[in-house]
Amino acid sequence: MSKANSGSKTLLNRREALLLSATASVGLMAGKSAFASDSTKTAAHQEPGNCSTPRSAVANTQYGKVRGFLDGGVFTFKGVPYGQDTAGENRWLPAKPPTPWKDEFPALVYGANCPQNLHTWTSAEQTFIQDWDDGWQSEDLLKLNIWTPSLTGKRAVMFYIHGGGYSFGSSYELPSHEGAQMARHHDVVQVSVNHRLNILGFFDMSEIGGSAYEDSVNVGMTDLVAALRWVHENIANFGGDPDRVMIYGQSGGGSKVTTLMGMPSAVGLFHRASVQSGGGGNIPSKEQQKEVARQVMKELGLQSNDIASLQKMEWSKLSAAGNAAVAKINPGGRPMMGPGAPGKPRVGWSPCVDDKNINLRSFFDAAPDISKNVPMMIGSVSEEGNHMSSRPTEEEWHASLAKAYGDDKATAIIAALKKAYPQKKIQTLSYMCSGSFGLNGLFMRNNAVKMAKLKYELKAAPAYTYYFTWQTPILDGLPGAWHTSELQFCFDNTKRCEQGTGNTPKAQALAKKMATAWANFARTGNPSQPGLTWTPTDPNTNKAMVWDNTCRMENDPEGEARKIVLG
Repeated sequence: MSKANSGSKTLLNRREALLLSATASVGLMAGKSAFASDSTKTAAHQEPGNCSTPRSAVANTQYGKVRGFLDGGVFTFKGVPYGQDTAGENRWLPAKPPTPWKDEFPALVYGANCPQNLHTWTSAEQTFIQDWDDGWQSEDLLKLNIWTPSLTGKRAVMFYIHGGGYSFGSSYELPSHEGAQMARHHDVVQVSVNHRLNILGFFDMSEIGGSAYEDSVNVGMTDLVAALRWVHENIANFGGDPDRVMIYGQSGGGSKVTTLMGMPSAVGLFHRASVQSGGGGNIPSKEQQKEVARQVMKELGLQSNDIASLQKMEWSKLSAAGNAAVAKINPGGRPMMGPGAPGKPRVGWSPCVDDKNINLRSFFDAAPDISKNVPMMIGSVSEEGNHMSSRPTEEEWHASLAKAYGDDKATAIIAALKKAYPQKKIQTLSYMCSGSFGLNGLFMRNNAVKMAKLKYELKAAPAYTYYFTWQTPILDGLPGAWHTSELQFCFDNTKRCEQGTGNTPKAQALAKKMATAWANFARTGNPSQPGLTWTPTDPNTNKAMVWDNTCRMENDPEGEARKIVLG
């Protein structure tokens, strides 16, 4: 467990801190590791498959040929470079194109993650249902992964961006991220990507290194633009259509999606977008981030222009200085949680408004006009605040809510949730809205409604909203629909994620519907399917698709409870 910042005694696990990072609320994460992960499965799927490395699994890129493998009818290419090593003299500079190679590049294993602090968990139960994979780390990390049913054709491309705020995570951190099932059963080209994070991706070097570093404060985001440009220029060689690219991300990945939607350099590189349990970050100004950089140099005892020392320094030392600087600059007390939180932006590891790469707080201040013709999906899950070590009684839950919202609101929230979900235990209900410092399902519903309204007001492409409420049977159903749980279904990975789904027939049926909706949206901009019409939302009804064993359109799901939090 880690502490949020100086002056706060509230403990967070790594996943709970991600939305703080997503809104520049925290830069400090502990470096301890806890329960090991066993998520080493390569391409688990529900049908028999035979892994091979035939000559047919060789594809062309503009930099050279890549050699992948074939498993269960899916061609897989992992760790394909879209940029050069970012270490040493390349630190904080915009991604440089890969150096061309002559021999076939072995695209057989995932690439490195950006250096980061590893997971800590609050309980064995949390470790079990998440089944995390911390992977390995290096600054040679600008790599992407591709799954495709064929190297020919023009299929929709689904470009997934991982969560973890802007501080941690990777393209393969969760078993749900594996894209073979989408290629196998939904006839799309699936892509995932790693990019720079934390102090390596969002550190303003412009006063330290000069004009060459004017983009340094946002290179974590310009990396994603570089990856999208690689897709635009190369994905036809993998059976993909560069004119039908969907970007989507969960949690911090959702915030990256809304940020990309406001970046001029990304215009034309994607054509649909899905924002899942995140988005609309209250990101800081460039001047605020300059202040962080000045403080970091003081923490390190370096001259204000000593760029050479920074380029050579171990990441752990950089990170410690950065975290110390952030803790000193941000105000004391408990920051508001999650994307869309009001007030003065807090500094930390996130993009900033630099008036060049990023001109506005996208989906916080407004929906950006430059992406007004991009259809969106926006949604959340019911138990966003799942935290398996938290087991409050009703009295403890009420006390926590009262501390955050006042006694009257606490009583009203509990009454509304118990009325709506009489079958749920108090522990599970508390994950829907907690007064403690952490993720909050009702807050996330309010943020989804706000973003959809901003999109609607552009009077251009539609927004389709959803609410994922499917309750896992694992661990007596106590985890509910936790933060990230919908990924197991929209990637059609109930088998690969059976520690979370049970891979029951009901789970498989829901996954087929959800994955079909996501693939249809990537293809056409409309997520409807035969027998399940999904209509765009509007501010009058706030209608959303509810994903559960019985899928349905519903007006303003959780409306009564979410409005109590707003009031």
